[in-house]
Amino acid sequence: MKPSDRRFFLAAGAAAMTQTSFGADEVRVGMIGMGGRGNALLKDVKTVPNARVTHLCDVDQSRLERAQTAAAGLGYGQVRGSADLRRVLEDKNVDAVVVATPDHWHAPAAILACIAGKDVYVEKPVSHNLREGRLIVDVARKYSRVVQAGMQSRSRASTIKAVELAHSGKLGKVLMAKAWNSQLRADIGKKTNSGIPPGIDFDTWIGPADVMPFNENRFHYKWHWNWNFGTGDMGNDGAHQLDQARWALGVDLPKRVGGMGAKYFFQDDQQTPDTMNISFDYGGKGLIWEMRIWHEYGLEGIDNGVSVYGTEGFLHMGRWNRKWGYRYFDKKEKIVEEYQGTDDSEAAHMKNFVECVISRKRPNCDIEIGHLSSALCHLGNIVHRTGRNVAFNPANESIPGDAEANALLKRKYRNHWAAPKGA
Repeated sequence: MKPSDRRFFLAAGAAAMTQTSFGADEVRVGMIGMGGRGNALLKDVKTVPNARVTHLCDVDQSRLERAQTAAAGLGYGQVRGSADLRRVLEDKNVDAVVVATPDHWHAPAAILACIAGKDVYVEKPVSHNLREGRLIVDVARKYSRVVQAGMQSRSRASTIKAVELAHSGKLGKVLMAKAWNSQLRADIGKKTNSGIPPGIDFDTWIGPADVMPFNENRFHYKWHWNWNFGTGDMGNDGAHQLDQARWALGVDLPKRVGGMGAKYFFQDDQQTPDTMNISFDYGGKGLIWEMRIWHEYGLEGIDNGVSVYGTEGFLHMGRWNRKWGYRYFDKKEKIVEEYQGTDDSEAAHMKNFVECVISRKRPNCDIEIGHLSSALCHLGNIVHRTGRNVAFNPANESIPGDAEANALLKRKYRNHWAAPKGA
């Protein structure tokens, strides 16, 4: 272990032994990862009166500088910046962190933050693989940390109302839900490896993942479509819809997962599928996931949405005509109730997180919820990658009788200070 690594872990251990030191009227926040989501969440923090951003972290110097300018424009003044998240975590004046990195850094960063005594808002999916998600839950509980998963629908008024309706009995016995992602993604083409652009700490960007040469099609945002760093669109947008569907059904982890995934349209460097149809069997209830990211039309008039089916009626929830809401239908397919409202989820989710940092209550999307919903993304991707259906044991979160599929519940890490212990 390098001396700098040793100093960090000694400081983190000491921090974890103390209570969070924020004042009653202010939570000091460090932002880790300043891409699209990081900058959106930077603005969300500003909407919460008793929260203040004090640190920014990104391995891309130009992104970091732009974020510092944005923070100054929001009234934060000169915010400290770093390319190394350890500099944020070792600062005793930081109460909480927001993790908006690529997927392969979500769990390592969240785990290190919990160990360092920080509360965490971690973007979805909360993990790059299923095992990592369980590790975050375990560490959060061990160190009594508040961890909010970035599945903002848990704080959206229209979604909450729709789920309450699904649970009310008005739909009869709810037996099935469908979640879908229909949108037009870009063809990223094919690119050769190249030199690392100036101002980028690429070794830190890779972190504990397998080392690969720099390639523009595996870097900013496009990392989503490479298995070493991302989880495809099932883990990207799909995590939101799958979480809503699982919530409406009132289920946790499935017993069986089957279906297919394929690249039917894009002939580019994307490794992840552009088309999926995955079924989750809960034994008495079922959940279906559909994905088509090669067209602009939606399903039921909704691009990314959820349907919930009961014996006495059904409902659709999502966004149409640029507004979020739901439609409730009876057995004869007549609209009984319709609701639309503005999307308040981003600010409301951040507000809920900050309030829970102060109160020490569980947030709207506690890490256990985030893990269970992210697990569906990982299991669907495993069905695609192996090309076969799998049985799943929810008790120990394993895939019995299939060594190849079971191995994909984890990943191999390189020798790196951020590699999660116990993974």
